[in-house]
Amino acid sequence: MDDERARELLAAERQRLERALSRHMHEDDGEQSDPFFDVGNLAAKLYQDELEESLAEDLRVQLAALERAEQRLASGTYGLSIESGKPITDERLEVLPTAERTAEEERARAGRHKG
Repeated sequence: MDDERARELLAAERQRLERALSRHMHEDDGEQSDPFFDVGNLAAKLYQDELEESLAEDLRVQLAALERAEQRLASGTYGLSIESGKPITDERLEVLPTAERTAEEERARAGRHKG
């Protein structure tokens, strides 16, 4: 993959991640503690807050992967597996611009982590 296409893909991915992350930032609603407040509503709010934080954390992990991909592009190693140095196919990079390994290496890695 040429560097210009890689830059386009990574820029689009950064924009997507930053937009999504901004939607999942926790905002305090300023609601006062009320002894008569419905506990069910409180539980639902707590669940929603935890879900939002979990989604935001996943997005931060993806953003870190994007930053590593940008570093690889700058150093001239973008598109090469961090594990073996083998080329990652352009098709894979088009779908997953932050890919760090070949599809085969990723499948093998996932198999080792399953059990």
